[in-house]
Amino acid sequence: MKNISSKILVFSLIVGLTLFNSSCTKDLLDQVPTTELGAAQFWQTEADATTALMGAYAAVRPLFDRDYYFDGHGEYVRVRGVSSTSGNLQKGDAYHGGNYNPTGYAGSFDKYYRFLYGGVNRTNYVIENVRKMLPTASAASKPGLETVIAEARLLRGMVYFRLISMWGDVPYMGNIIYSNSEVENLARTPMAQVKDSIMADFTYAFDKLPIKGSVLGRAGKPAALAFRGKLHLFWASWNKFGWPEMDTFTPSASEATASYTAAAADFKAVINNYGLKLFRNGEPGEWGTMGNADVLPNYFYLFQPIANGDPEMIMSFTHGGTGTGQGEELMRDVAGRTHEGSQCWVFPYYEIADRYQSITTGDFAEKLIPMLPTATGARTKLNSAVNPASYANRDYRMKASIMWDYEKSIGLTSLKSTGYAPFIYKTWNQAIKIDGLDYTTYNTDASVYGYVFRKFLRNYGGLGRSEGDYAWPVMRLADVFLMYAEATNEISGPQADAIALVDQIRKRGNLPALKPEKTASKEAFFAAIEQERIIELLGEGQRGFDLRRWRAIERVWNPPYGLGVWRIDTHGANRDRYYQNLSERSYQQNYIFRIPPGERDRNPNLTQNTPWL
Repeated sequence: MKNISSKILVFSLIVGLTLFNSSCTKDLLDQVPTTELGAAQFWQTEADATTALMGAYAAVRPLFDRDYYFDGHGEYVRVRGVSSTSGNLQKGDAYHGGNYNPTGYAGSFDKYYRFLYGGVNRTNYVIENVRKMLPTASAASKPGLETVIAEARLLRGMVYFRLISMWGDVPYMGNIIYSNSEVENLARTPMAQVKDSIMADFTYAFDKLPIKGSVLGRAGKPAALAFRGKLHLFWASWNKFGWPEMDTFTPSASEATASYTAAAADFKAVINNYGLKLFRNGEPGEWGTMGNADVLPNYFYLFQPIANGDPEMIMSFTHGGTGTGQGEELMRDVAGRTHEGSQCWVFPYYEIADRYQSITTGDFAEKLIPMLPTATGARTKLNSAVNPASYANRDYRMKASIMWDYEKSIGLTSLKSTGYAPFIYKTWNQAIKIDGLDYTTYNTDASVYGYVFRKFLRNYGGLGRSEGDYAWPVMRLADVFLMYAEATNEISGPQADAIALVDQIRKRGNLPALKPEKTASKEAFFAAIEQERIIELLGEGQRGFDLRRWRAIERVWNPPYGLGVWRIDTHGANRDRYYQNLSERSYQQNYIFRIPPGERDRNPNLTQNTPWL
C-alpha cells in the first residue's frame, strides 16, 4: 500500500503500523501488527490476518482512549490542556491541538479529523485484504477470517460514528486508498448514507463475532450490538431534536420513533442475552471514613486495572503498563505533581459537587456555600464548601470520583509510595499536621476550582504517570442501562424495567430507588436519566456529545447574547465565565465542527458546514 502524503487518509496511516513488543501477558498487546508486506509474503494465513488486525486496533485505540478530554465540552470538567503521547502515536497525536473548553471548540479538531481517517484506511486495509483470502480459505480457517473482518468492521463503524457525530456529512470510503487522485475530488456523503454503512458494519460484526473476544481487548457480540443501539439512539436524537446546522439533513418524527425503538431492542438484547452484570454486582461497597483513602467505594475500583476484563466492560482498549511504551495517561492527566510529577490537565468544576445526591433522601441536598477558609467558622459551618463534613452522606460515587479539602490519596515518586497526601485547595506542597500526624499537602496548583479527581487516580505504586495498564472502556454496561432507559422513555414514557435499571446504577452510589415523582412523566424520568448520566459517566467523554444531540447547550449555558454562566471555586471566587454575550452563530458553531480548511484547499468538492462559512 502506497503512502499518500498530505491527504486526510494517509496522514495518520502510520498509526496502524506501530510495532509492539511481545510479552507473556495474554491480551491484545501481545500481537505484533504487520508493516507493509506484499501479498506474496503476507495475507497467507489466519495468523497473518490476525496480525494485521492488531495494527487496526493500534490505529483506532488512540482515537478513543483519551475521550475524557471531550468532557471539557460540558459544564462539569475543566480541561486545561492535554498530555503528550506515551508512545501510542507520533508526536502531535490525534487529541493534540483540540480545544476542550465549553465553547469555541469546534474549529480546532482538524488533526483529529485526519487521524480518524487514518483509522478508516487502516481498517479498510484489513477488511479488503482478508476478504480476498476467503475464496481459497479452508473450512477450518474461514470462521476465524470472518471474525477478523467483523472486528475490523466494528472498528471502522466506531470511527465513522465519531466522524458523523462531529461533522455530519463526511466523505465515505469503504476501500483502501492508494493514490491522491482517489480523494482529490471526493465529495461529502450525506450523513444518512454514512449511517446506513455504519449500521451494516455493526450488523456484520454482530453476526460474525463470538460472544466474547478471545483475549482482553478483542470485541464480542455485545459490543457490536451496543454500538448499533447507540447509533440508533443518536440518529433518533438528531431526528427528534433536529440538527439545523446541517442544512442537508431533514429531521423526521417517524424516523426518530423507529430509531428509538430499534435502539431499545438492541440495548435490551445486550442486557438480557449475555449474562452481563455491573462491576461487583453493582454493590456500593464501603465509603470508608472522611479524609481517608484506605477504603473506597466499589465505583472507584471500576476505573482501576482490577476491573480489566470485568463483564461490565463490554468493550475496552488495552494498555501495556510499565516498559511497554503503550501505557495510558490517566494519572498524568488527572493527578498533580505529588503523583509521579503528573500535570493535572483535567479536573472537576466546583459545580459538580451539588449534583451528588443525599443517600438519605435520594434527592439533591442543599447547595454548598463557597467560603474562604479564613472566614469565621468556615471549616465547621453547615454546608460550607470548605467544611469536609458538608460532603458526608452523599452518593458514594462522589467519594470515588472527586476529592475536596482534607481528602487524601497516595503520593508517588519513582514508582514508590510517599505516603498519604491530603488535598487542600490553594495549600499546595505544604507541611501540615492532621490528627497529630505530619503530612505534606497534595501539590495540584493547576486545579483552580477547589476539587481534583480521584476517579482514574491510582492509589498504589509501581507504575509511572504514563505507564498505566488500565483497559479504557469505550462501552460500559451502565451506559447501556441508561441508553435503554432513554430510548424506552422516548417511546412509551417511564417503564418498570427501565426504572429498575436506573435504580441499579443508583444503588452503586448507595442511593435509594427513585421517588415516584421522578418517574411520574416522560420529562421527569428523562431528568433522572440525565442526572445519572452526569454522575455515572463523569469524565468519560460523554457529556459534550449528549448536550449536542439533545440541543441542550442553551439550556445549560443560557441563550445567545445573555450573561452566560460563571464557573466559581470553593472559596467563592469567579474563575471563568462562558457564553457571555455570544452570538447565535457562535452557538451554532458549537453544535457542528468545522471541516478542516486544509482539506478543502486540496479538494474543492468538500463543502463547509454552514455556521463556518
